Amino acid sequence: MLEFNFTKMEKDSKIYIAGHDGLVGSSIVKILKNKGYHNFLFRHYTKLDLTDQKATQQFFGEEKPDYVFLAAAKVGGIFANNTYRAQFIYENIMIQSNIIHASYFNNVKKLLFLGSTCIYPKLAPQPMKEDALLTDFLEYTNEPYAIAKIAGIKMCESYNLQYGTNYISVMPTNLYGYNDNFNLENSHVLPALIRKNHLCKCLENDNFDAIRKDLGKYQSSLNSSASNDEIITYLEKSGIKRVKQNDKFKVELHVWGTGSPFREFLWAEEMADACVFLMENIDFKDLIEVSNIKNNEIRNTHVNIGSGKEIRIKDLAYLVKEIIGFKGEIKFDLTKPDGTPRKLTDPGKLHALGWRHKIELEEGIKLVYEHYIK
Repeated sequence: MLEFNFTKMEKDSKIYIAGHDGLVGSSIVKILKNKGYHNFLFRHYTKLDLTDQKATQQFFGEEKPDYVFLAAAKVGGIFANNTYRAQFIYENIMIQSNIIHASYFNNVKKLLFLGSTCIYPKLAPQPMKEDALLTDFLEYTNEPYAIAKIAGIKMCESYNLQYGTNYISVMPTNLYGYNDNFNLENSHVLPALIRKNHLCKCLENDNFDAIRKDLGKYQSSLNSSASNDEIITYLEKSGIKRVKQNDKFKVELHVWGTGSPFREFLWAEEMADACVFLMENIDFKDLIEVSNIKNNEIRNTHVNIGSGKEIRIKDLAYLVKEIIGFKGEIKFDLTKPDGTPRKLTDPGKLHALGWRHKIELEEGIKLVYEHYIK
C-alpha cells in the first residue's frame, strides 16, 4: 500500500473553492474566513467553464492551488433531475473529472469532493451506512446524477491508491441555508416549501406588491408590471392556487407526491464546518482506518455528513406553514412522484472522526425565512 504523509492546511494556503457562490460553496467560504483563511481562488462559472478540460487545466497550471474544495455541480430537484438526465450526468462527470485530474497534475496537496446521499440504493437499509454503496439499484428519477457522484467517489479513491494523492469524499444529506436555490422550477423541497408558503401567505393577504417584489428578485419570466390576474395564473403553475369558496377566496398549496417519504436535513453552514474540519484534521489514511476494509480491498472510504434525524415530507410542509404563518390548506398531488421513500444517513463514521451537528431543523428554518424576507 502507498504511504500517505501530508502537511496541515495553513492560514495562508492557496485554497480554490469550485462553486464558491452556491449554497455549499458559499457556506464553505464563510467558515474558512471565520477561521482566518484568506488566500482564496474564485472563478465564476461564466469566467471558467469547468466542463472544458483545457480551460480547467490552464486555470490550475496558472494558479497552482494548494487545496481544493470541489463543490461545483449541476443540481436540482426531482423535476430537474428527471427531465434533464443527459445534462446532469454529462456536466457533473466532466466538472469533477477535470478538477480531480487537474489537481493531480498540478500537485494539489488535498482535495475534498462533495457528493450526495442519492448515491445510495433506493431501498438501502436505514439509516444508510457508507457500505451500502453499489449494493442495489438507484432511485430512477436522479439516477444520472447519482452515477456521476459515484464516479467521483471512485475517481478520488483510485487516484489515492494509484498516485498517492490525498483526496477525500463526503456525502452530505439534504442541505438548506441562506444562499439556497429558491427557483420555483428546480429548487429542492425545503427551499421550495419556504418560498411557496411565503407566496401563499402574501396571496391570501392580497399583498400583490410583495409578490411582485418576490418574483422580481427570484424569477425573470414575470416583470414587475404584471397584473394581478397574470400573477395568479403564473403562481398556479407552481401549485399555488386561489380558489373561490362561499363567495370568498382561499389559497391552497399543492405539494408533489403523497407527503409520505422521509427526508433528513442539515444546516448548510454546519455541513461546511464538517468539511473544513475534515480538511484540517483528516487524511485519506485516516479514512482507511475507520472504514470497513475487507480482504485488503479499500473501498467506501467516503464520509456521510448528516444529522442522523429525519422528518416526513408532510410534517415538514406543515412545519414550514406554521413558521411562515400561511393559514390556507396544503394538498398533496398524488399523481406526482415521491422519490426515494427514506434517505436517512448514518453519520457514525463522522462522529468517530470527531464532528457532530448542533443546529436543529426548526431553528434552521426560522433562520432561513428571516433571512429570506429581508
